[in-house]
Amino acid sequence: MAEHPNVARVRAYAAARGTPILPRRFPSTTRTAQDAAREIGCDVAEIVKSLVFLADDRPVVVLCSGADRVDESRLRELLGVSVVRRATADEAKAATGYPIGGVPPFAHERPCRVLADARLLGSARVWAAAGLPDTVFPIGPRELVALAGAELAELAA
Repeated sequence: MAEHPNVARVRAYAAARGTPILPRRFPSTTRTAQDAAREIGCDVAEIVKSLVFLADDRPVVVLCSGADRVDESRLRELLGVSVVRRATADEAKAATGYPIGGVPPFAHERPCRVLADARLLGSARVWAAAGLPDTVFPIGPRELVALAGAELAELAA
């Protein structure tokens, strides 16, 4: 079976930057952190949530542990904007090119600023979406931050 174009784009982006990844597709959804942890058989803290926010109408992708919530007031202060809100499903797809639940940390259709919560570094390995709501890949958190070009910050509530 041919690889889905979303997954191929994520894999090619990583490979072109010297970090090959091995996406795994599951028969059930990995759309939520809880779903992904159950399918993979790992702790929910090892799941990376790629959350799309609009900061004064500009898309920002925030990477955080599946066990954490993003403190939107901290995010607003860090970005120096007046309004921060979660993007709708349509806005997230327009900004990144991927459906909610499948947004990867990198390889977005349009360049997006990416921030990563520092707590992600507490795990030896994390699992992130690979472009579809049933496909994820394992990676070291420091490799992930570098590959995503993410800025580390204290963002968890």
